[in-house]
Amino acid sequence: MFNALYFKTFISLVETGSFTLTARRLEMTQPAVSQQVRKLEQYFGLPLLMRQGRSFELTPAGRQVYDYALRLFAEHDQFRHRLEQDLAEGGECRFICPELVGELFYPFTLGYVKNYPRLKLDLRFATNAQAVQEVLERKSDVALVSEFTKHPDLVLQEYIQEPLIIVVPADFQGNKLQDLLSLGFIEHQQGAHLLSSVLRVNFPDEFRGQRQVTQRVLINQMHLVLDAVARGLGFTVVPRSIWEASTWQQLTREWRLATEVEWSIYLVHHRKQSVSERSRYLLDEYLLWRAGHQPHGVKDAE
Repeated sequence: MFNALYFKTFISLVETGSFTLTARRLEMTQPAVSQQVRKLEQYFGLPLLMRQGRSFELTPAGRQVYDYALRLFAEHDQFRHRLEQDLAEGGECRFICPELVGELFYPFTLGYVKNYPRLKLDLRFATNAQAVQEVLERKSDVALVSEFTKHPDLVLQEYIQEPLIIVVPADFQGNKLQDLLSLGFIEHQQGAHLLSSVLRVNFPDEFRGQRQVTQRVLINQMHLVLDAVARGLGFTVVPRSIWEASTWQQLTREWRLATEVEWSIYLVHHRKQSVSERSRYLLDEYLLWRAGHQPHGVKDAE
């Protein structure tokens, strides 16, 4: 009768070279180890060991059985890994995105992973270009980016749109573009690009480009940008959700614009590697959360 436990015991015996050490490693008695080896010999109808007192050597059949047992368990582990990878509630989700996108995405994923103990999250921040390159090299499964250059090996789809807002100190009273620019700009990783997008739409006759903008502070950590605005050092532009979730709302405010500008975030994956079920499920649940619905897998997303 085929019994995987006999093969496991035989592998350990060959690796340790000792019935005593095998019994200790597998928490068995030494007679039980001997019995399982005899069962394996009976199963194949061939001697697997040449015993010499307390030592032994493998017979030719024993060597083949040992090699077969190694392949058997290696294939078993690979199968388990593939099976787990296909489950929505288990395996690894590898995402990469710019920090500004991560500020939107990260809080939700904490609540999600908390409710799926077998899920492993690998979420890293990078520039748009670096994120796309990671997917090309298959170091990450999915990139969430705001800028993208087409590539034949990549698949791109629009994922979400986020309203952009200008954030100023709470006591700022100006209502003209020149008043705003006189504050100075708090720059972050994508600040200049987002600011240009907003100002070109709302002030097509007045805004002539970045040369009009004076950068007062450059911060590459997104959570510190609104801190600088709250201290009266200048203004910045961020997705509305980031400002609404921040601790700086009492000391800052949204500077109203006539026309709302949407910031598009795209989902990118390798053409030869579809988005896994678990990653797709997480991404879909995030959209539910953003729409104000209770996701199925998140009881407490902060």
